[in-house]
Amino acid sequence: MPTPDDRRRHILTVNLEDYFQVGAFQRFVQPDQWQRYESRLIDQTNRTLYLLDEFQAKATFFVLGRVAEAWPELIRTIAERGHEIASRGYAWRDIRNLTPEEFRDDLARARAAIERASGRRVLGYRTAEGWFHPSDLWALDVLAEQGYAYDSSIGPMMRSYSAEPWRKFVHREQTAHGAITELPISSARIFGMDVPVGGGNWMRQFPRFLIRRTVRNWEAKHDTPFVMYFHTWELDPDQPRFEATGWLTRLRHYRNLDQMKDRVAECLAHFRFDTAAHYLGLSADQAVTVSTPTPMPVIDLGTLVETRLRSPVSIVIPLYNEEPVIPFLANTLTEVRRAFRVQGYEPKFLLVDDASKDRTLAAVEKTFRSWNEVKVLRHEANRGVAGAIMTGLQAAETEIVCSMDADCTYDPHELLKMIPELKPGIGMVTASPYHPDGEVRNVPGWRLVLSKGASALYRRIFRNKLHTYTSCFRVYRRSQVKDLPVRYGNFLGVVELLGRLDLRGGTIVEHPATLNVRLLGRSKMKTLRTIVGHLRLMARFAWMRLTRRPVESTAKPNVLALRERIPAAEPTTTAIP
Repeated sequence: MPTPDDRRRHILTVNLEDYFQVGAFQRFVQPDQWQRYESRLIDQTNRTLYLLDEFQAKATFFVLGRVAEAWPELIRTIAERGHEIASRGYAWRDIRNLTPEEFRDDLARARAAIERASGRRVLGYRTAEGWFHPSDLWALDVLAEQGYAYDSSIGPMMRSYSAEPWRKFVHREQTAHGAITELPISSARIFGMDVPVGGGNWMRQFPRFLIRRTVRNWEAKHDTPFVMYFHTWELDPDQPRFEATGWLTRLRHYRNLDQMKDRVAECLAHFRFDTAAHYLGLSADQAVTVSTPTPMPVIDLGTLVETRLRSPVSIVIPLYNEEPVIPFLANTLTEVRRAFRVQGYEPKFLLVDDASKDRTLAAVEKTFRSWNEVKVLRHEANRGVAGAIMTGLQAAETEIVCSMDADCTYDPHELLKMIPELKPGIGMVTASPYHPDGEVRNVPGWRLVLSKGASALYRRIFRNKLHTYTSCFRVYRRSQVKDLPVRYGNFLGVVELLGRLDLRGGTIVEHPATLNVRLLGRSKMKTLRTIVGHLRLMARFAWMRLTRRPVESTAKPNVLALRERIPAAEPTTTAIP
């Protein structure tokens, strides 16, 4: 039996990615939102390094430049453990959306960031999104021009390279600016089609025995190395789940995550893997000197506006069984707090725990324990989202009060555009994704039909003609709404609150906004019950309008029982900037 050193060498590559930085979620999670999610990258990378150490395997880690800037110690640790660091570009950008000049700029910025973090030369590249199609091979010329020694961005799929079968194997590519080596992901012919079975999603979807057999067949038939890859997040089966991404996306991302470590380990145990640079006889271990830009003085722009000049604003956030969302919420509110201060507002956050049955309250008190701007209120019995909003309105000490969802399906920064619209005499500004200038992203069509249909019927009843009546994302003038007698505590109460103000003669302004699908946790709305409730509420308001029945007033608190908890602490979460 051959010793490990006698076995044929193959190439192992690892895409350094967090669970939310993946292609499957690209249309749900935009790169400019990455910093809001709880990062698990350090733990995922450590799992990868321990696994490679166990089998004495070396790998090439493909890294985004912005990730290298955010986690320089992590990148240097990978390099010091004997692995190669290569580039995936600076930001998550599709080659098909870049001009050659933009591609050059992205490559240069990424190389500087990665070499600064790792202290090693960057020799290779892999595209961040998808694989190179035949029409994308112009990028190889740019890579050669920029001094890259190799590329690993081709993943033969179906019949994409059937006219050039040699491109499916490691080969030397001659370009106008010199030669570059291409390391395609290894593929297999299945029913006459090429399938890139060399790792990732394919390794998780196919039976385990098939992957090992594929590598053995490759060794028997081809002289070139088998090029395998996987992602760091694939070794993290306990990662947060994005439930609203569709069954096919969930299948692609989550299936067999609990088996991936064993599948990779099985390949590492039977075959010998090395870095791309070592296989090609290149040296990436040579230290490089990268000029570090002189750091600019760090100025908190929020301090440029004196606290005494800031306008106080309250932001009410209802919480019910939102434990998985709290790290994401904390990261988002960190951004919001700073943005509000820069714009001259002093935000006060009222987090209303609506008698959650999970550990939402404990997570909130731990995460926000040193936030002086936060007060935590708790219902002893569940009152629903509208009940929680009314609790916040009544507890607020400011005239301007905002409400938002904990899952941030509307970007909270949009409140900064809505607050100035609350001019004298206006009682409410409400977000509207159905406004001609609004937008809806990834929300199921059936939900849109129901919501738009309800809004169309309410528009026939209410005096204020809006495109959306059901949004919880609002800015209120507290003096006009705090004593409205809202009977419904659930989602119906959100419409009822608006309707009561409408019947009282209040003016409501509609602000176009973007609604995103909820990713973390689950919606609390019961669809059938909500539909029936809306029909009853419409009938009730129609009767009140017809009979000119006045709106009752009440100064009584809108909660059965309320106790205030004074928090104590700063978010302990970390995120990629």
